[in-house]
Amino acid sequence: MKRLSVVLIIIGFAAWFAVSAAGRDVVRIALDWTPNTNHTGIVVAQALGFFEEEDLEVEIVQPGPTASIQLTASGQTDFGVSMQEYVTMARAEGIPVVSIAAVFPHNTSGFASPLEAGILSPADFEGKRYGGWGSDLESVMIRTVMDVYEADASTVEMITLGMLDFTTAVRRDFADFYWIFYGWQGIHASLEGVAFNYLPLTELSDALDYYTPVIIASERMISQSPEVVRRFVHAIARGYTYAVAEPAAAADALLAFAPELDPELVHSSQAWLVTQAIGDIEQWGRQRLETWSAFAAWAYENGLIEQAIIPEAAFTNVFLPAESSE
Repeated sequence: MKRLSVVLIIIGFAAWFAVSAAGRDVVRIALDWTPNTNHTGIVVAQALGFFEEEDLEVEIVQPGPTASIQLTASGQTDFGVSMQEYVTMARAEGIPVVSIAAVFPHNTSGFASPLEAGILSPADFEGKRYGGWGSDLESVMIRTVMDVYEADASTVEMITLGMLDFTTAVRRDFADFYWIFYGWQGIHASLEGVAFNYLPLTELSDALDYYTPVIIASERMISQSPEVVRRFVHAIARGYTYAVAEPAAAADALLAFAPELDPELVHSSQAWLVTQAIGDIEQWGRQRLETWSAFAAWAYENGLIEQAIIPEAAFTNVFLPAESSE
């Protein structure tokens, strides 16, 4: 099976490079980070010719963690990978981007801490050091989950670490707890022998069980080229569905696209994400109004956005394969 998967990947990439853009719509998608298993379905759609079958030629670009919103909104890229929190904040500022599919049905991030920190619940955050990006979002998230336990969030020391990875931060004792995406940073830490406790956001707050990542397009793109959007979403839906059915082959596709990645991490991460990819939804990509409404209300109530947004305008399911549309 592995040999066949590699052959399919090679054939898929060769076909993509060999065929010209003539007769196809050429589009670009901006990733939200360096290539990782959140992006596997996009890479698979390219490698196995799913984009070609939808008469699309797709360029994958890597601008950075927040630039995908600006690139997509301005038309420099047609699509982007982002997160519900960024889409919510962008729309509150009048930036017209829309989530057209959710990669996972639930949030796959949470708070992680080395075992010696003794953190078993948000109540144990009291008096501890938090290492993160230094954003308002993080401080409000911490206060929200601590309030449930009537713990004092003002006792948490906030330390800005930027893009430093979780494993390195733990080994250097930079902080006592961190916000991580388990499917990448958590898996990496486990493979490196780092023992840690993990508190998933899905178990701490309904408002924080939001979609991350999501696929976005601009309102203009949706209005002017709805058929291109539909074909693009159908292709990546096939890609992500394939990644669930064939995680080893999908991991090989990602490694072929980004050979600098660690094979053990990619395969282990992809295997874990299979357990998160479908969940309690009928099919990949579907988003719920209550999820968008809960996060938008929480963000507004906590001052993360100055203008309330209309949740119904922030996302759509209409471009998904018919069986997953409302």
